[in-house]
Order: sequence, then structure tokens, then C-alpha cells
Amino acid sequence: MVWTILLFLALLSLLVFVHELGHFWMARRMGMKVEEFGFGFPPRIFGIRRKGTLYSINWIPLGGFVRIKGESGSNSEDPDSFASKSAWSRFLVLVAGVTMNLVLAAVLLGAGFMIGLPSVVSDDLPASAHVSDEAIRIVQVLPDSTADLAGLKMGDVVVSINDKTLTTTEDVYTEIGSASGEMDILLRRGEDFVTARVARGEIAGVENEVLGVVLVRTGFISYGFFESILRGVTATVDLTYQVVRAFVDLIGNLISRDRVAVDLSGPVGIAVMTGEVAELGISYLLQFAALLSINLAVINILPFPALDGGRVLFLIIEKMRRKKVSETVEAVTHNLGFLLLISVVILVTYRDIVRFGDEIFGAIKSVF
Repeated sequence: MVWTILLFLALLSLLVFVHELGHFWMARRMGMKVEEFGFGFPPRIFGIRRKGTLYSINWIPLGGFVRIKGESGSNSEDPDSFASKSAWSRFLVLVAGVTMNLVLAAVLLGAGFMIGLPSVVSDDLPASAHVSDEAIRIVQVLPDSTADLAGLKMGDVVVSINDKTLTTTEDVYTEIGSASGEMDILLRRGEDFVTARVARGEIAGVENEVLGVVLVRTGFISYGFFESILRGVTATVDLTYQVVRAFVDLIGNLISRDRVAVDLSGPVGIAVMTGEVAELGISYLLQFAALLSINLAVINILPFPALDGGRVLFLIIEKMRRKKVSETVEAVTHNLGFLLLISVVILVTYRDIVRFGDEIFGAIKSVF
């Protein structure tokens, strides 16, 4: 558990630090004074001042922050102030963090393609693709299904069913469907092998008895250096599109059905998932980190107060009105938005603790 927490903090710090690094770099490029670039959050451990910028190391290791002169609207008469710059310059600074998160995702995925990323294996793969560790893997376990109750997990490799080795997903589904009563499923989980005895069962909304797993023929697919870089970029574009679609569907369901159709995870849930993914190997962790970076980028560009997208929205309003929005109005709006975001985080964190409480408290007891 301690290792999982440390890994989660390191991952979160990397994502937030890279985001803030984008703001820092672009602000300097646009001639703005960066008053402080901090790693972690206060209280401060120590700091070093270079060329007017305080570079600080802080006690709370959750990323970093950048303080730009005049970012709240003050010092608008000073030429090195954020508030004194053109709307285009301010826009570039605001979106630089999001851009850096997408760049980080492309780098992580590119590195993953060099060593081999877990991917669906199909017959139309290019000749340049190298496939290793090809297997039938569980990519989803339906909640409350017999597979879930028997302890089958996402990422498990189906080795055999009732001592019968199967090589295609169709063969596995056929064997599961034809089995009468309980069946012994040999699974490879990381470096270990486990056997699960389980039978098909009923699931609400499903007509026939099922095991409750989704299977895919997967393998670790790798490419050469330059092709890996290109595929890292294209995979980032594709995943960003999918994440945006997921957010649109989420907001649409919230408006039309007054409910959220998916489970949202906060810091606790993401920490638990980080530990589970890390157990699968470095390739899975790179893929997971890239997806988190893309999610952070998409969330930050949403036109909501306190987020980068909310500040961009005020820039758009400024251009439409041909004059700046009142500093007080913008500050109050962003503060209210921040309070609402914190409330959502607290609510989602509470739900995570309820969902993963036994696992968390069990791990804490094992440490002490």
C-alpha cells in the first residue's frame, strides 16, 4: 500500500509538474515575469532565486504551481505583467499546460511502443509490427457476475479451461458456453498462475447465464524508433478524441437523465487503479499514465471557472465585448468555481473510500 501511494504521488506530481512547466515556459516566451515556479505545494522547504524567479521545493508532493505577475489582473500597467499582454499571448500561456500534457502522453505512448504496448492483435497488423506474449486476456469483468465473485481480474490471461488449451476468443467463449456446472479456469496473473472454479450465472439485463467477462486476443506490440514516435502521436490524438466523446456523453446523460451513467474516480480511486496497473508491468503503467495525462488535459480545457478553459472563456468574452471583464467579477467567478470543484472532489473521494475502504484499511493494518 505504501508503495502504491508513493507511485501514485510520483505519477500525479509528474502530470501536474509538466502541466505547470508548460505555463512557465510559455509565460517566459511571451515576456511575462514568473514570480515563482514551485515543485510541490507550500509550506516551502527552500527556494533559490534566479533571474527574478523563485524556484521552490515544497512539502506537499502533488505536482507544482506557477505564479505569474499580474495573472489575477493586477499590475496591468507593467510591461512584464500577464494582464498587460495581448489576448493572444495570454491565450497561449493558458493553453500551454494542456498542450504539455498531450505532449507528455505522446512521449509516454511512443516509449511504450518501443518496448511493446498491450494492444488488440488483429490479422491486419502492418509487417513492421512485432508481436510478443500473444494471449487471450480478460479486459473487463462485469460487477457482481460469477467471474467477479470468483476473483477473476482485468488483465488475467486465460491459459486453459478444464485442462483444455484454447487459442482464440471464439474457442474460449464456446467452451464457457458449453460447460455444464463449474469449470476450472487456469489463469496467468503477472508472474503467477491461479486456478478459479466458477460456473455461469445470471446477470440483471442479460437473458442467458454468462460468466461475466469480456475477452480480447492481445499481445505486446512494438515498432522501430521512428514509427513508435509517430504511433505515439496518432494514439494520443485517437485517445484524446475518445476522452472528449466520453465527457460529452457524461455531460449529456447528466443533463438529459439527471444522472451520471459511469462511475467517477477521485484521487483515492486513481491511486488504487495505479497500484493494480503497476502490478501488470511497465507497459501498462506507461499506457495508464498517458491516459491520465490526456484526461488532465481535457478536464483543464473545459470552459469552467478556475480551470484553464474557464480563463480562456473570459478571454473570449473580453474579445467579444472589446474590453476586459472586471477583475473582481472574474476573481469571484473563479473562486466560486474552485469551491465547487473542491466539493466535487470531496464527494467523489468519499465514494471512493466507500468502494475501496476494505482494501485500503486492510493494507494499512498490514503495514502496522
